[in-house]
Amino acid sequence: MIKKNSIAAVLLIVFVSFMSCSDKDKFVIEKGKVGKITKETTIKELKEIFKKDSISSKMSGNESKDDYFQEEEDEYFIYEKGGTLLLTITPKEQQDSLSTIKSIEIHDNRFATKNGINLASTFAEINTNYRLRVESTLLSVTLFLDELNATMTVDKEELGLKDFTIQQVSLEQIPDLAKIKSFVIWFD
Repeated sequence: MIKKNSIAAVLLIVFVSFMSCSDKDKFVIEKGKVGKITKETTIKELKEIFKKDSISSKMSGNESKDDYFQEEEDEYFIYEKGGTLLLTITPKEQQDSLSTIKSIEIHDNRFATKNGINLASTFAEINTNYRLRVESTLLSVTLFLDELNATMTVDKEELGLKDFTIQQVSLEQIPDLAKIKSFVIWFD
């Protein structure tokens, strides 16, 4: 009887370890991979990957009457049961379920790199773990994490800048405690 209980206990530990590893993998960010999504994943496969979650979409239209502009891109929103927005996925080809993925915007702090960097990380944590390039826009600063093929944005207000200028900002000008506004992984 003791042997059977010992075997059952060992099997339970192995099962729990396996489940916690697979659950942890669900939120890992690497170059070319977000959770179970890879560069090869198609839009059609998202239903199987997120079968326990909810997917909604905003589909682009065709070209507008004004030939200078096209409608926005398709977007697929992945919600966890309970309504928490996890990811926004943009395909490479619009209105094509066999298209692979162009980009994934991270919305949930559980998604993290092997170094523990996530949407809640400060600039200092990111700068310590990754080589960064920086580019300014009117309202924000974009950080390029080439090692992950990712971008993160920081509002210029986090830098104490309130002017709408494209003044170049250096990494040294970004405060260590600056918060990240967005985190996007690119699959191009």
